[in-house]
Order: sequence, then C-alpha cells, then structure tokens
Amino acid sequence: MFGNIPPELNNCTMLEYMDLTVNNFSGGIPESFRNLQDLKYLDLSINLLSGEIPKFLWEYPLLEEVYLSHNSLTGSIPSSIGNMTNLVTLDLSYNPLSGSIPVSIGNCSKLENLYLLGNGLQGVIPESLNDLENLLVLFLDRNSLGGTIQLGSRNCKMLSILSLSHNNFSGGIPSSLGNCTGLIEFYATASNLVGSIPSTLGLLTNLSVLVIPENSLSGKIPPQIGNCKSLDMLYLNSNELEGEIPNELGNLSILRELMLFDNHLTGKIPLGIWKIQTLEQVHVYINNLSGELPLEMAELKHLKNISFFENQFSGVIPQSLGINSSLVLLDVTDNNFTGPIPPNVCFGKQLVRLNMANNKFYGSIPPDLGRCTTLERLRLEGNNFSGALPDFGTNPNLLHMNINNNNISGEIPSSFGNFTNISLLDLSVNSLTGLVPSELGNLVNLRTLVLSHNTLKGPLPHQLSNCNKMIKFDVGFNFLNGSFPSNFRNWTELNTLILSENNFDGGIPAFLSEFQRLNDLQLGGNMFGGSIPRSIGELVDLMYVLNLSANGLIGELPREIENLKNLIKLDLSWNNLTGSIQVLDELSSLSEFNISYNSFEGRVPLRLTNFINSSLSFFGNPGLCISNFPENSYLRPCDTNSEKSERLSKVAVALIALGSSISVILLLVLIYIFIIRKIKQEATNNEEDSSPTLLNMVMEATENLNDQYIIGRGAQGVVYKAALGPENILAIKKFVFASDEAKSSSMTREIQTLGNIRHRNLAKMEGCWLRENYGLIAYKYMPNGSLHDALHEKKGSHSLEWNIRNKIAVGIAHGLAYLHHDCDPVIVHRDIKTTNILLDSEMVPHIADFGIAKLLDQPSTSTQSIYVTGTLGYIPPENAYTTTMGKESDVYSYGVVLLELISRKKALDPSFVEGTDIVTWARSAWEEAGDVNEIVDRELGGEISNSEVMKQVTKVLLVALRCTLKDPRSRPTMRDVIKHLYADVKNST
Repeated sequence: MFGNIPPELNNCTMLEYMDLTVNNFSGGIPESFRNLQDLKYLDLSINLLSGEIPKFLWEYPLLEEVYLSHNSLTGSIPSSIGNMTNLVTLDLSYNPLSGSIPVSIGNCSKLENLYLLGNGLQGVIPESLNDLENLLVLFLDRNSLGGTIQLGSRNCKMLSILSLSHNNFSGGIPSSLGNCTGLIEFYATASNLVGSIPSTLGLLTNLSVLVIPENSLSGKIPPQIGNCKSLDMLYLNSNELEGEIPNELGNLSILRELMLFDNHLTGKIPLGIWKIQTLEQVHVYINNLSGELPLEMAELKHLKNISFFENQFSGVIPQSLGINSSLVLLDVTDNNFTGPIPPNVCFGKQLVRLNMANNKFYGSIPPDLGRCTTLERLRLEGNNFSGALPDFGTNPNLLHMNINNNNISGEIPSSFGNFTNISLLDLSVNSLTGLVPSELGNLVNLRTLVLSHNTLKGPLPHQLSNCNKMIKFDVGFNFLNGSFPSNFRNWTELNTLILSENNFDGGIPAFLSEFQRLNDLQLGGNMFGGSIPRSIGELVDLMYVLNLSANGLIGELPREIENLKNLIKLDLSWNNLTGSIQVLDELSSLSEFNISYNSFEGRVPLRLTNFINSSLSFFGNPGLCISNFPENSYLRPCDTNSEKSERLSKVAVALIALGSSISVILLLVLIYIFIIRKIKQEATNNEEDSSPTLLNMVMEATENLNDQYIIGRGAQGVVYKAALGPENILAIKKFVFASDEAKSSSMTREIQTLGNIRHRNLAKMEGCWLRENYGLIAYKYMPNGSLHDALHEKKGSHSLEWNIRNKIAVGIAHGLAYLHHDCDPVIVHRDIKTTNILLDSEMVPHIADFGIAKLLDQPSTSTQSIYVTGTLGYIPPENAYTTTMGKESDVYSYGVVLLELISRKKALDPSFVEGTDIVTWARSAWEEAGDVNEIVDRELGGEISNSEVMKQVTKVLLVALRCTLKDPRSRPTMRDVIKHLYADVKNST
C-alpha cells in the first residue's frame, strides 16, 4: 500500500491493535489518530513516513508497544514520554530524530525494550535509565551521544543486551557495569572509549558476546575475563591494548571467535587457547606477538579462520594443519615462520585464502594446492620457496596469485591457463626459465601480469592479446626477444608497460599511442633501434616514467614529445640520438631527467638547466652547451668558440687588407688550423672524462682523498667513501696504472664500454676520471658493504640466514654469466673475491671492478695479461703455468666465494694448516666424511637441521667443488652453474 495513512481509521475508537508495517505509506501520522485512546499496540515501521511524531501519541494512557522504526520521522523525543507508564517496548530506530534522550524516560517503569539506534540523538545517556528495573534490551548505537556512560549503578540485573556502538562518548567503560549480572551481550564498537577494560566485567558470568573494538582502550587485558565462561564471541580488536594475552582466556571453553588484532600485544598465545575445542576464528594480526605455534592448534576440528599477519611468530607451522578441520582462511603474512607449507592445508576443500608472504618458508609448493579448487587468493611472495611450480587444475575461483621474490625454478606450467577468472598473477624475481606459455592467453580477466626478473626467453606469445583487460604488464629483466606483438594493441586499459632489460627489437611500436591510459612506459635496455615514433606524443597521460634508454635509438627527438606535460621522469640515455633538445623545455613536470651518452647538440633549454648539477643528466653529449655559464658546470658555454672565431676572422681580414704577402697569409692559416685542432683535441680528451663537477664534489667530500675517508684497501687500489648528500653517497676506487702509457685512448674507450654494461647483479659505474698516473671510478655506495664484511667482519645490519646466502650465490652467478655469455666482447673479471661483491640495502649482490684487472695489467692494448692476476686464495692452480686468464679462472674464483658463503671461513683462513686453502680444506673434509656439517658455518646449524635446507646447502657445496676442480676444462660454465643451482641435488661430484 502507498499514499497517506487513511484518516478514516480514527473512527475505530475502540481499536487496540494497529499494524501497518512494511508498506509505502508517506506523509505524517494523521492528527485524527488522537481519538484512538484504547490503542495498546502501534506498529508503523518500515514505511516512508515523515514529519514530527505528534504529541498526542505520547499521551495514550494504555499504549504498551510502539514501533516507528525505519521511517523519516523528525523532531525530538518529548519529556512527556515519562507519562507512558504502561510502555513496555519503544522502537524509534533508524529515523533522523534529534535532541537528547529525556530524563523523564526513567518514569516508564514497565519499559523492557528500548530501541533508539540509528538516529541523530545527542547529549548524554540519562542516569535515570538506571531506574528502569525491568529493562532487558537497550540499543543506543549509531547516534551522536557523548559524555560518560553512567549505567549499572542501580537496578540493572535484568539487562541482557546493551548496545552503545558508534557514538562519541568521553571516558571509558564504567566498572559499575559489572553489577548487570544478567548481561548476555555488550556492544560498544567505535564509541571513543578510553582507559582500561574494567576487571569487573569478569563478574558477568552470563556474558556471551563482548564486542568493544575500534576504541582507544589501553592497558592489559584483564585476566578476570577468563571468568566469563559463557563467552562465545570476544572482540577486543583495534584498540591500544598491551602486554601479554592472559592465560585465563584458556578457560573460555565455548569460545568460537577471538578477535584481538590491531593492538600492541606481546608474548605468546597461551597454550590453553589452542585447547578450546569450539574455536572457529582466531584473528590476532597487527600485534607484536611471538613464539611458535603448538601442535594442538592442528587438532581443533572447527577451526576455520586464522589470521596472524604482521607479528613476530616463528618456527614451523604444524604440518598436520588442515587435516582435522576445514580451513577457509590462513594468513600468516609478515612474520618469521620457517619450514614448508603444511601439505594438507586444503584437505577440507574449503580454503579460500592462503596468505604466507614475507616469511622464511622454504621447500616446494605442495601439489595439493594445485588441486585446491576453492582457492581465491594465494600469496607466497617474499620467501625462499624452491623447486618447480605445481600444475593447477581448472580453478574458476582463483583471483589473485603472487609468488614473487622466491627461488622458484623451471618453466611456467601451461596449466596456469586454467585460471579463467584470475586478475593478478605475479611470478617476478624468481629463476623461471623457458618460454612465456601461450596458454596465459586464456586468462581473459587478467589485469596485472608481472614476470620480471627471471630468465625467461623467446618471444611474447601473441595469444596474450586475448587478455584485453590488462592494466599492468611487466616482463622486465629477462631474456625475451622479438618484437612487441601488434595484436596487443587491444589492451586499451593498459596503464603500465615494462619491457626493460630484455632483447626486444623491431623498433618502438607506433601503436603504443593507442594505450591512452598509459602512465608508466619503461622500454630501456633492449635493442629496439630506429627512431622515437612521433606518436609517442599522443600519450598525454604518461606521468611516472618514460624510459627509452640503451636501445640504439637514432634520429632527432620528435616535436610531439612536448605534449607529455605531466611526465615526471624521462630517461633517454645511452642511445645515438641527435639534434636539438629544445623541445624538452615544454616538459614542465620533470623531476628526474637523463639524456646522457647521446649526440645531442646546441643550447640546453633554460628549464633543463635545473638538472645541470646532476652528474648523469647531460654527460656524454659534447655538442651541448649552456648559456649563463655557471662555475661548476661540465658543459661548455655556448658563445666561447664563436667569439674566438669572430676575433680570428677580423685578424684575417685586417691582414688581407694590409696586402701581406701570400706566404705570410698561408703561414697564418696553417698556424690557425694547428691551434684549432689542438683546442679540439684537448676538448675531446676532456670529454672522455666523466663530469668534472662530480669530481670536484668527490674531492671536496673526501678532502682530496684524505685517508680518513678510506673504507677499504685491496691489491688494485684504495676505496674512499664520498658523501655528496644525505641520499647521494658514492664509493670511489683509486687505482694506479701498471705502466706510464696506461692512460691511452684504448683504455678510455674500454672503460666507457664497461660503463655501458647494465645488469641487476653488476655494480653500475657512476663516473670515471683518468689522470697521468692513476684513475678514479665511482660506484654507488652499498650500505651493507662487501660480502667479505658480511661474512668476516660481522658488522652488517642483516643476519646471514641460509636463504640470504643462497640468493647472494645465485645473484653472483647471474652477474658472471652475463659478463661471460651476453657481453660482446666477452668480459673476464679476473679478480672475483668477496671484497668485490657489494651488497645493497636488500642484500642483493653487485659485482664490482669487472674488467678493471685486465686494464690495470695491460701495458698497451693487449687483450691478454702477462702478469699473474687475482688475489691469493682465489687464483686457480693453472695460473702457476699459464698467463692466459680465461672464463674458467672466474669460475674457480666463484667456487671459492661459494665455499666462503657456506663455511664463513676465509679463502686463506688462519684456522687452516699452513699451505692449505679453503678449496683443499673443503674437498678433503667432504671426501673424508661426506657430511656437510663438517664444512657448514655453525650459525647455520639450526637451519640445516631441516632436510630441505640441508639439501640446498649440499647442492651449493657440490657446485662449489665442481667450480674448483683443478682441470679448468672440467669446470662448468656460469650458465651451467645457474642450472646446477636450480637442479635437484646429486650425491656425487
């Protein structure tokens, strides 16, 4: 029914019961209803009524029950409500009523049920409510009530349900509430409560529901709550509680839901809690809890939801977890758990979310997960999982899979094409090999695909064009090749495209301009070649990055690039681009900028002069010049040469005018040509150096290479620390030339070539300066020092668990493999050792000084050394009878580094018998005992007690022993090493 309530109902003067609920009546409550004096029951709820509640309604003498909820009634509750002495139930909930609760309501002595929730009531809860000795139910939530809560001081033993949530009280939970011994449910969510939880709540032995989250309650959880043995739900989450979880909570024998998350709790979860057989949900995430999980938790038959993320839990999750219960959610992200995934975690076939990210788990991913068809979200990133990815059956429920930053090897299974509804798939930072499977083209709902930092190869499958909802596509840092498929142009929602550091070619596709939502485009480090397409200027939403560096690009910058007004970071470095850069003056949002190592020429636009002090922004473009020449600029002034030419031209004209002899004129011309050539040659020589501005800053920061800034010494030179700014710290290596002719043009070219080499595990050269007798090379300062420091000085901020050591070993192998197999010409390091392995803030290894040993030993341009090169302990035995340094010598040195990683002993450790090095010691120990425990670092003793870690350590040891074989022809290549590191462990060398 709809329309107004019929006024004719007032004729029913003897009416006692009126129920017009759940209609579409609108308008106000008719004034004619004042004649219904015999009315006892009135229900007008769930309609569209508006206007104020008429005053006569509060004057009905016999009215017992009033239901006006879920309307749009306005105004306030009048004090005359106190006259309704027969009132038993009053429900005014979910109206926009305002004003305060009248004190006179305490006169309604028969009132049992009072529902005022969902209004706009203000003021305080009247203390007169304590006079209602028959009150059973009180709902005041979702108002704007304030002041202190003054309940429980008198007659409240009948009160069974109290709901005060979503108000703005001051003060805390009154201790007097413990007098309401009949209370069964108490709710006070998000009510601005402060102070501690009163211990008197422990008197409420009938309490079944205690829900007081999202406040500012502090102090410890009172152990007296353990007396509330009827508790079914305990919600104390999102407060500021501290201390340990009291053991007494283990007495809550029928508890189903325990919510203690988002507090400051410490210590362990009491064992008694894991013995509560009714327990279904345990959410304690975002605390500082620690300890290991007991086997008892795996025996709980009703346990469904476990959420522990962002704590300090450790140890192995009970491997029987999931067998006795039907888990729905397991989230242990951001802890210190170790060991494998419980193999039967999906045994109950109800698992929806499995989040185990950012721990220290290891082992393979259980095959059972591939058969878990209920799974919707799988997060395993940031661990040390190894082995191959399991095959997955058809799973239409899986929406999110993230396994990045592990040690997963092998190929991406074609069965991943069965995730027909998945929206995110991230397998980055692993050691995956093979092709990108064409079956991924079946993932028509995929929005994010991240496969970066693996060793994938081959072209991108054209079937990926079916993923037309793609938003982010990142395959950077692989070995992919071919062109970017043209049928990907239907990715019209794409906003991030990262193809960096691969072998893509075929030119930058012009159709990229069709990705109108693109705001991040990174194509650096490929072989695209050709020119920058004019259509690049149509990407007007491009904001974060445009990186086209190191692609062999040629030609001039297209005028259309000026349309990228919102671009923040631009990198066009290491190409063969030419012409003017004036068009870049229109890019007003740039904050990072790099066009170094091109052939640009002409005046630097005024706006871009803000980047002059950056050592990389313009370096390697000898044709560029700058107006208003600053003192510290490494760019030449634009007007210097022209003024010289002008002066010389005037001299020549004057000489001709004087009619000097032809011989004098010719002589002057020859002198002029000689001078100009000398100037150009000097300018060319200067341009071979890196930025003199950066050099000046280095000299100033180190007080001209003062010894107090030395952070390391080695056979090839001294290393200084140069702090140019809070976030700009360089490591400066000074090396002395082996001969007087060392600073030759060939050396300069070779060092510039080395500076072009880019790989995630090679230290990037930031600058180089060659002088008469010495040279300086600048690298980014690595905060964790060298691998030698981490192993032998023990001053690093990171502990060296096995998973970190293993990642270091793999990273070094990838860097050396790149030098040996992917550089043209091949680069042999010739001095691999722990001091040349630098560790960044994430403990990722970066090989330094590659190619430097050869340059320092060469007397001219020879490609072979005639001296013994390397460091004692790392030099292979064949160097005793040959002067040729091949890739095999690097492999040997790498094997020595592996042995140091495993044993934490130096290559020539003081503990060895005289004349013994680490290779002899390790090989002898292995051949005699065949036990890795005889070799491994004692600090790894706890970890290798696990069989999976033992297998990994043994595998790396066997690789090290292969690398250090006496016969260089028997040693593996670095590509073979990488394969061995990912292969199953063998039992012999």
